[in-house]
Amino acid sequence: MTDPTHALSFGAAASDYDRFRPRYPEQAVRWALDGLGVPARVVDLGAGTGILTRAVLALGHEVQPVEPDPGMRAQLEVATPGSTTLAGSAESVPLPDGAADAVLAGQAYHWFDKDRAHAEIARLLRPGGTFAPIWNTRDERVDWVAELSRIAHLGDNAGSVVEKYGDFGSAFEPTELGEFAHTTTLTPDEVVAMLHTRSYWLTASIDEQDRIDRELGKLFTSHPDLAGRESVELPYRTFVFRARRR
Repeated sequence: MTDPTHALSFGAAASDYDRFRPRYPEQAVRWALDGLGVPARVVDLGAGTGILTRAVLALGHEVQPVEPDPGMRAQLEVATPGSTTLAGSAESVPLPDGAADAVLAGQAYHWFDKDRAHAEIARLLRPGGTFAPIWNTRDERVDWVAELSRIAHLGDNAGSVVEKYGDFGSAFEPTELGEFAHTTTLTPDEVVAMLHTRSYWLTASIDEQDRIDRELGKLFTSHPDLAGRESVELPYRTFVFRARRR
């Protein structure tokens, strides 16, 4: 069971979360929903500020976002005109049986109580429907990105998704894994602002927050790949697990 203090820490930074967190590459979202008609009925669990919701809407699907944090729900509705977000969690969704052709979870599955969530997701999906958690993970094969993660304690609950996740229980067919590369362009200050939306920083002491910011400043002024740069390309690997409901 994950720490609810961390899982519900994001609302205080909802506006910056929506502004600075990376988007999901279109090809990853298309792969997650492959084989479904358009429009499909999609439930976005742990929808946050709607980053994934908007990516799915852009492909012509119907989306019902579900999010437990009121601050995140408010930001989603500001940033995603026409959307109404349901208050709920992966373990308790206020929708009827078989309401969805697909259930997605962007940057959220690692917070779920797996057994309860799997049963609830299976209830929501029609037979043959798709469950697909998606993660943007920093590409720590790049030296300065690995150092960024060390400084900001980014060895978080997402962890190594390929090793940790992918078994959704007996209600689902075996999972398939897709990987997609992309980058986001940020100034050093924007990278720091993005890291300020991470659960570790949001729940850390003032002294620990100050320590992280000092070391990040040193990284951007001293690392040979970063020093003097007005903007940087932050590389990501997007992982998508996809499974059909039996």
